[in-house]
Amino acid sequence: MDRPAKLSLDERMTYKRTLDLNQHREPMLAILRTVIDRAGMTSDDINRLVKIHARTLGIMYGRDELIAAYRHFAASGDLPAFDPAVIERLRVKPIRTSSGVTPVTVLTKPFPCPGECIFCPNDVRMPKSYLSDEPGAQRAEQNSFDPYLQTYTRLQAFYNTGHPTDKIEIIVLGGTWSFYPETYQIWFIKRIFDALHDFGVQHDRRPEVEAALKSVSQLHPEHNTANVIIHGADMAQTYNQAVQRVYESEMARSRQIAAKVAETERSPVDEYATWEELEAAHRFNETAPCRCVGLVIETRPDHISEEEVLRVRRLGCTKVQIGFQSLNDDVLRKNKRGHTVAATRRAVKLLRQAGFKIHAHWMPNLYGSSPDLDIDDYTRMFADPDFRPDELKIYPCSLIDSAELMRFYEAGLWQPYTHDELLRVLTECFQRTPEYCRLTRVIRDIPGTDIVVGNKATNFRQIVEDELKHRGIKGSDIRAREVRLRSVTPDQLERDELRYATSAGEEVFLQYITQDRAIAGFLRLSLPDPDLAPLTDELVQAAIIREVHVYGQAVDIGESSAGRAQHAGLGTALIERAAEIAREHGCAKLAVISAIGTRGYYRKRGFEDGKLYQVRTL
Repeated sequence: MDRPAKLSLDERMTYKRTLDLNQHREPMLAILRTVIDRAGMTSDDINRLVKIHARTLGIMYGRDELIAAYRHFAASGDLPAFDPAVIERLRVKPIRTSSGVTPVTVLTKPFPCPGECIFCPNDVRMPKSYLSDEPGAQRAEQNSFDPYLQTYTRLQAFYNTGHPTDKIEIIVLGGTWSFYPETYQIWFIKRIFDALHDFGVQHDRRPEVEAALKSVSQLHPEHNTANVIIHGADMAQTYNQAVQRVYESEMARSRQIAAKVAETERSPVDEYATWEELEAAHRFNETAPCRCVGLVIETRPDHISEEEVLRVRRLGCTKVQIGFQSLNDDVLRKNKRGHTVAATRRAVKLLRQAGFKIHAHWMPNLYGSSPDLDIDDYTRMFADPDFRPDELKIYPCSLIDSAELMRFYEAGLWQPYTHDELLRVLTECFQRTPEYCRLTRVIRDIPGTDIVVGNKATNFRQIVEDELKHRGIKGSDIRAREVRLRSVTPDQLERDELRYATSAGEEVFLQYITQDRAIAGFLRLSLPDPDLAPLTDELVQAAIIREVHVYGQAVDIGESSAGRAQHAGLGTALIERAAEIAREHGCAKLAVISAIGTRGYYRKRGFEDGKLYQVRTL
C-alpha cells in the first residue's frame, strides 16, 4: 500500500494512492478523535501523531487522506458532526489561502511571442518564458494546457487538502496574453468558468475533455513528444520558429476551428466561444457555489491600448500582470525587450484609468545593469507617479541554457550577482517599498538544475528579511504586514489613509491596521484627473474602487469565524469611507471594477450594474 519508491515525471503527476477508508477505519478514527479532542493541536503535533501510528501500522497517512476520512466518518456518524475547525487543523499549507482567497493558476498553451528578450528561457514545450519543470508548468502540461482540466484539477487538489473552494482568484499566465487570438482568449476564460461551475456541483466532465483532447490535440501528453532543445549560446533557431514548427498541427487545428466552428456543433476542446456565451457564464457565476473573485492576465506594456484595456475588462479581468523588467531605456535596448520606458508609462496610465490593479514584474541583474543602477531603478519605480505599482514580483535575472543571454555570459559580457551583491540590492529594495505595494514574490520558482550560474536559493526573501531583522528593520510592504492567521477584532483596528499622485490622478490607499501596523483590510481608490477624458461613459465623473481586500484565512461564503478579519464588516466600512472621499473630491459617482463573483456583494451596497463596471450614484 506504500507509494512506489521511484516514479517517472508523468507517474508523479498522475499517481494517487486510493485507500479503502473502511479497511483503515479504526486507525484513522483513532487519529481523528485525537485531532477533534485537542483543539490546540498544531501541524507539527498532527505530524507526530501520524508518525506514532505509522510505526505500528506500517503506513503513513497523508493529510489529504485524513481529510477525506474525516469528511466520510463525520457524515456516517462514526465521528461527531462535521466541524470546519477540524478541517482547518488538518489543512495542508494554510498559508496558501491566508490572504483571503484561494488562488488557481492556469497556463496558456505554447504559442509565438512578440518579444525577443535575451533573458527569456526558450522551452518549446511551454509558453514563452516558462520552464517545463516549474510546478505550475508541470500541472499545465499534464493537463494538455486545457483551461477546464487545469482549473478543475487544481480546485480538486485544494479541496482534498482542506482549503475552501468558493472564492477563487484565477491567475492566467503564459507568454503575452494579448498576442493570442481573441477567439482563443474568449474560449479559454469561458472554459475556466465552466470548470468553476461544474466543480461547484461536483459534476466532473474531465474524462470527456481528456478523451476529446486525446483524439485531436497534439498537446495531449500521449502526443506531445516535442524534443527540440534551443541552446542560447548558438540560437540556431528562435522560440517562435521552433514552436510553430513543432506544434504545426496544433496551430492549424486552432486556425481551422476559429474559421469553421461557429457554424457547427462544438467539442469541449474546440477553441471557440462567443462573447455572448462568456457573458452568460459570467451571469451564472454570480451566484454559483464556486465564484471567481478575481481574474488576472499577464501581458507586455507595448500590447496595451485603450481598445485592449476595455476588451480585457469585458473578459472579466480585474488585475493585469505587466512586465516592466527595467525602467532604463539603455538596459531595455540591450536586452532586446522591444519597447521603451515610454510604453510602460503609457500602459500603466491606461490600466489605472480603467481601474485595474497593476501587478508589475521587475528584474535586477539584467545585461547592462549593475547593483547601483538597479537600486536607482527601483527607487524610480515608486518615486515617479507614472509607475507606482500595486503589487510587484522581483525576479533577479537567472541564466538558463536556452536563453540568448548565454552568448553574453560566454563572451564575458554578463555575470550573475554574487550572493552579497544580490542581498545588498534586495535589502535596499525592501526598504524602499511603500506600504501600498505588495511584494508577491522575490525569487522565481526555477529549479536549481535549470540555472547555469548564479543564485539558486529559493528562500532569498527569508534571507533578506533576516538581514533586515538583524539591522532592526521591519518590512513595510503589504505581504510583510498581513494579519494572515491571526485573530483580530474591530476594536483592535484603526483606519489609516495614504495618498499619493499617479499619472491618472490621485490615489488613496485606505487600510485598517493594528497598533503594530499589521494590515487586516485595505481599499484602493482612484480619484481621476479632471483633465483626462474617461475611457468609457460609465466612468464619467466617477472615482474608481480598484480593489477591496480583507485579510485572514479564507472562510466559505455564508460562514463566519470569530475574530476573522473577513467577517468584521471591514469591507463595508472601507467602501463607505471611499464614497465620502469621492464625494469630497467632487465626483458624482463611485465605480468599482468588480470581479464576476463579487457583483452581488456590491449590489447590496448600493452599486448598480453597468456594461463593464458597477456604479453607485453619490
